[in-house]
Amino acid sequence: MDPRTVQDSRSQVQILDVREDDEWAAGHIDGAVHIPLGQLPQRIDELDAQRPVVTVCRGGGRAAKAAELLTSSGRRAAVMDGGMQRWAREGLPSSTADGSPGTVA
Repeated sequence: MDPRTVQDSRSQVQILDVREDDEWAAGHIDGAVHIPLGQLPQRIDELDAQRPVVTVCRGGGRAAKAAELLTSSGRRAAVMDGGMQRWAREGLPSSTADGSPGTVA
């Protein structure tokens, strides 16, 4: 899924960031849910089963694995193309926990 499409459909989807804690802390999409990929099997119920999920990581590999896991669990899931690297290249906003502008780590 194209990052701009994700930005425009944020009210209809859940954005799931599967990066590690340090990557998340450096900058993330406002409103995204953070569950590192390794924790997803145990924490999948933290996601709303009724809403589609768009997975994101730094470049796309981990997000693809997360989408596969979600789909095999009966969830609707898509991968954001190019991950946070592409999100940043397209000039879309990210922030840190204190609300300051984020970076892609």
